[in-house]
Amino acid sequence: MSETPRAPQTAPQQDLPWHRYVAIGDSFTEGIGDPSEGVPGGNRGWADRVAEQLALRVPDLAYANLAIRGRLIAQIDDEQIEAALALRPDLITICAGGNDVTRGGNPDRIAERLDSMVERLSSDGATVVIFTGPDIGDTPVLGALRGRVAIYNENIHTIALRHDAIVADLWALRELHEKPMWAPDRLHFSPLGHHTIAAMVLTALGVEHDLDPELPAPAPAKPWREARAEDLEWAREHLLPWVVRRLRHRSSGDGVTPKRPRPQPVFGAANTPAPDTEGRQASGDSES
Repeated sequence: MSETPRAPQTAPQQDLPWHRYVAIGDSFTEGIGDPSEGVPGGNRGWADRVAEQLALRVPDLAYANLAIRGRLIAQIDDEQIEAALALRPDLITICAGGNDVTRGGNPDRIAERLDSMVERLSSDGATVVIFTGPDIGDTPVLGALRGRVAIYNENIHTIALRHDAIVADLWALRELHEKPMWAPDRLHFSPLGHHTIAAMVLTALGVEHDLDPELPAPAPAKPWREARAEDLEWAREHLLPWVVRRLRHRSSGDGVTPKRPRPQPVFGAANTPAPDTEGRQASGDSES
């Protein structure tokens, strides 16, 4: 599912109220884990997939994606909120705070900032979609933070009620417990995971789509030694670099710019990789 997206000749028509979609957030929204050479930034992701489906039903849809990997909620607030509002969207998706929670931040304090952000994003009448965090109980290392994520999710539901936002509930998406839904770094979603999430978001919006469920068969149990060897390889390739960046106060998003800074059509020449890709990494590092 990392192929270059192409617009089919025909698509079901649906009377939708949105014509300008802006996505903001961190690596989850940037699309890390779903590499594709044929799209801006080299990563497709769930937001691109949502925009593709909307564009088939709204011919004049314009789409921008301001998300950058590694961003904390304060950075998303400072760098992306006003930039998004300046684009005058009528549909906004925001996923923020996950990096803060996994770094030990207080989920209640993080939610207070998110509440202010969602209030501003919805002030002009745009439809706002916000995300709960996934259930990471089965995830190595991050599984210990399951309780913090659950608290943050409860706050997110409260924020949605307060500002009439739509919740895209990753915690309730039980398919995400399957190993094929995750990228090799075990921190980001695979192409299948992004596909599954895109379908969930479209359903939450009430949008008809042709993203059929592609649930994988359960992974067979592996011998203990083989599983242990895979864990050690993962720790060397992904966990250790992540820890080193934390110690050095560096981010995988340093020097990275938004892959879609301006609202543009989803299909066509505008969606080939930009000539100047200096500073952008071709594939995702192990950071959200």
